[in-house]
Amino acid sequence: MCRVPFHLFQVTTAMLSESDSQAMSTNLKYLSLGILVFQTTSLVLTMRYSRTLKEEGPRYLSSTAVVIAELLKIMACILLVYKDSKCNVRTLNRVLHDEILNKPMETLKLAIPSGIYTLQNNLLYVALSNLDAATYQVTYQLKILTTALFSVSMLSKKLGVYQWLSLVILMAGVAFVQWPSDSQAAATKELSARSQFVGLIAVLIACFSSGFAGVYFEKILKETKQSVWIRNIQLGFFGSIFGLMGVYIYDGELVSKNGFFQGYNKLTWIVIVLQALGGLVIAAVIKYADNILKGFATSLSIILSTLISYFWLQDFVPTSVFFLGAVLVIAATFLYGYDPKPAGNPIKA
Repeated sequence: MCRVPFHLFQVTTAMLSESDSQAMSTNLKYLSLGILVFQTTSLVLTMRYSRTLKEEGPRYLSSTAVVIAELLKIMACILLVYKDSKCNVRTLNRVLHDEILNKPMETLKLAIPSGIYTLQNNLLYVALSNLDAATYQVTYQLKILTTALFSVSMLSKKLGVYQWLSLVILMAGVAFVQWPSDSQAAATKELSARSQFVGLIAVLIACFSSGFAGVYFEKILKETKQSVWIRNIQLGFFGSIFGLMGVYIYDGELVSKNGFFQGYNKLTWIVIVLQALGGLVIAAVIKYADNILKGFATSLSIILSTLISYFWLQDFVPTSVFFLGAVLVIAATFLYGYDPKPAGNPIKA
């Protein structure tokens, strides 16, 4: 009987396990990509549909939806910390006590980005109440520009030639998308010039707030060793407080008259769940995917939003100028994440 040497058996086993881990990593990468595309596209479209759907009775208040989304995010992050604590309640309590209650100054650092994120989430409802999903999706990619500028100023990050070029292309693409046209005016009879302007301003402010808060949050994560789930619990805590303040200031009379959950239906809850899980999905994508795949996800989401806005929502008629702008934005997204590898040294004889 022929025997296989033990060292050859070990090498073969190692190669098989390595190939299995690579295959699993690839599967997780594309799974996270698919989830990101689904979450981004479905959130924009369902939010837009829920804000333009005409039903009897009062429409749901976006300010209350933001608060519920923050509370759901806290619950989801607590469950993830519970899982990391090996499903032990005592360990979970100790982690939450040690990392949050015993570190008040560290927790307070999250108040600034949390307030900005709360503003941003409210602005997204305003934007999608006044802009079609396709225009919103493309214009919102300006957050790449604001994030890059804040990264340079706050984190002293250096951008390469390709990244600066992509930012120029991005601005040109968004300008083309916002370029007025006769067909666009005919297709949006119900949307006045004023409402489109309000939507555009809301998106631009959201882009700046997203860029600043994202870079600020990244800086905090790099300076401390707390897990991203603990940080999200802290964000959600302050976000719910700021959100409740917004409800009281802007919609206090409506809440006292018709209740906190006025106008809520199944679609409203779907929007809230998608918004709450958005940050967790992005965290998973950052862990398993790379910049090129994130750019690919963004591009797919823009294309899907455009098609569904045209065929299903029927609130958008794409023009040649819009297509040109969308192509430029997609190209800029890929180019910003492009990392040219240096050529290897030639082998000398």
